[in-house]
Amino acid sequence: MRAVVLNCTLKRSPEESNTDKLAAVVAAGLRDKGARVDTYRVVDHHVVPGVVTDAGDGDQWPQLHDALVQAEILVVATPTWVGHPSSVAQRVLERMDAMISETGDDGQPVAYNKVAGVVVTGNEDGAHHVISEIAGALGDIGYTIPGQAWTYWNMGPGPGPSYADTDHGHQWSHKTAATMANNLYGVAAALQSMPIK
Repeated sequence: MRAVVLNCTLKRSPEESNTDKLAAVVAAGLRDKGARVDTYRVVDHHVVPGVVTDAGDGDQWPQLHDALVQAEILVVATPTWVGHPSSVAQRVLERMDAMISETGDDGQPVAYNKVAGVVVTGNEDGAHHVISEIAGALGDIGYTIPGQAWTYWNMGPGPGPSYADTDHGHQWSHKTAATMANNLYGVAAALQSMPIK
C-alpha cells in the first residue's frame, strides 16, 4: 500500500511547518499499518497555475501527479488562512482537476479505487470548513472519502501559539489522526480487494 502526503504549507523547506508536524502523525499511523508513505512539500516544487496535468516549461506538477496516480492513499494537509485552505492547497486542487478526465489502463478514472483524507492546522477555527472544501473537491475528482478521514488542530478564537509552540489539544488531534490513518488504510484495502468497476 502506498500513500502520498501533499503538505500545502506556505513555508519552504527547511522552515518549520506546523502542518507537516500534524501530517507526520497521520503518516506514522499509515506506516504502522504497513503503508509506504512519501511526503511532498508542494511549495518546494515549481507548480504553475492551471488545470492541466503538464503545463510544460519547467512545471514540476507532473512528478507529483505521477506519485498520486501510483498511490492508493492521498492526504492533503493545509494550514487555515483567513478561514480557507492555503493558496497552495487551492492550486493543488486546480491541477488535480485534470484527473477527472484521465483514465487508467482499465478505462476507469485514475482516482477511482483510491482514498483521500485531510489534515488542517491553524491557530483559529475554520477547520471543518476547510475539510469540507478539500474533501468535496477530492470526491469530485473521484477519490473515496472514508468516514472520519480527517484530523485538525487549532488554538481557538483569536491569535495565539501555533501547533509546534504548544501541547494544547495535541492529544485529541493525535487520537483523531490515528483514527484517520486506520480508516484510510482500511477502506483502501477494501477497495483493493473489491475495486469499483
